[in-house]
Amino acid sequence: MQKITIAVDGYSSCGKSTTAKKVAARLGYSYIDTGAMYRAVTLYFHQHLVTLTNEKEVAKALDNIQIEFRRNPNDGRNETFLNGLNVEDEIRKLYIANQVSEVSAIAEVRHAMVAQQRKMGKKKGVVMDGRDIGTVVFPDAELKIFMTADPIIRANRRQIELNERGDLVDIEEIIENIKKRDLIDTTRKESPLRKADDAIDIDTSYMTLDEQVEMVCILADEALSKAIRK
Repeated sequence: MQKITIAVDGYSSCGKSTTAKKVAARLGYSYIDTGAMYRAVTLYFHQHLVTLTNEKEVAKALDNIQIEFRRNPNDGRNETFLNGLNVEDEIRKLYIANQVSEVSAIAEVRHAMVAQQRKMGKKKGVVMDGRDIGTVVFPDAELKIFMTADPIIRANRRQIELNERGDLVDIEEIIENIKKRDLIDTTRKESPLRKADDAIDIDTSYMTLDEQVEMVCILADEALSKAIRK
């Protein structure tokens, strides 16, 4: 059966990962959370006190990083493993969110992660979300989505997510974190966040998760039909 590649890009806390994950499950595709990969690198750099401006330290650290995703048999969650250790909960904490955009902006880091991502998605039948999937990782993806949402709504969603994990964080701190990440993501020299010319905009501000998933699945069906006709 023919399959396609679905690239989901956009700003943080727009629902990219959750939507991509559910779309992948519905279509029977693989799901790759590229944001989790950069968070895992950030965690490793943090734990090993890697100086971000030291190219040798960064290169050496990247040589020692292996990231994989495993499905939790108990709850079906797609969990991130860093060098064999489950780091799914740790990489979602705010201190990682505060550092991940700076780490992601390093050219060597992006080159290493993009190489891994392309390898993971080589056989198609994949839903991948991130910042540069449709522009850099898979510019030939049959379906490209670009998600946006109102910053205040994004901050509220992020606060709820953190609260559910037991992290009580003031909304103003989250808003500042979102503003900082947006600025770094959109202005960095290496693979900045931008909408691909052929990407479809989805503003998730007032959409439910089910509505987001349904819309992407409909678009996926249309893209698959178009690919089959070629």
